[in-house]
Amino acid sequence: MSDKAVIITGAARGIGLAIARTLASRGYDLALVDIMEETVAGAAASLAGDGKYLPLAGNVADWDSVQGLVERAAAELGPIYGVVNNAGITRDGLLLRMQPEAWQQVLDVNLTGTFYFTKAVAPLMMRQKIGRIVNIASVVGLSGNAGQANYAASKAGVIAMTKSVAKELGGRAITCNAIAPGFIATDMTHDLPEQVKLDMLKAIPLKRLGSAEDVAAAVAFLLSEDAAYITGQTIVVDGGMVT
Repeated sequence: MSDKAVIITGAARGIGLAIARTLASRGYDLALVDIMEETVAGAAASLAGDGKYLPLAGNVADWDSVQGLVERAAAELGPIYGVVNNAGITRDGLLLRMQPEAWQQVLDVNLTGTFYFTKAVAPLMMRQKIGRIVNIASVVGLSGNAGQANYAASKAGVIAMTKSVAKELGGRAITCNAIAPGFIATDMTHDLPEQVKLDMLKAIPLKRLGSAEDVAAAVAFLLSEDAAYITGQTIVVDGGMVT
């Protein structure tokens, strides 16, 4: 077991699982949180490395659930050094067709879930006088996107919350930063129409989709000692799409 434990939300697949694999290769102990119990258990079992990997099933949008998950992670892994707030959903639709439920579900998971985990780990990190909080936002939180008013609003909120938390917790050597991925190749983007993907590629100067590993590398950097003097920032990982 290492002396640095990190909680990752939405860790069962996609970007979250890539983050888990990268951090496992760097020696972190990990608590993998996801609402899909069997899938997150399989994800934890698949990790290579010498660390301890704890699968935790729960709902990031439920405060009681989040408190229980953080308490269990601390009890089984020891001091919580970092949290990666990655869990997120989409319920896309044009504004005039978007149902209130679709708006609220996305805000509950993407923004409130990030708030819940940050609030739950902050007292632990304050007692330790060290901690790293990394929030996964999105470039649409900076630029907006047609058909994603709910998703863009949730990610813009994550970016604003990141700046506020950085100012509140910086005095305890706790950093809080966000990563804003662009068009990342995942199961979700794989199902988009081919023409949509071709049109988006035209807007990316590096002329390729990002990978989950591109995002994971940025997370690993923000958790490292090399990023000890960086807080309140949003690192855009989009191949130059938003400049």
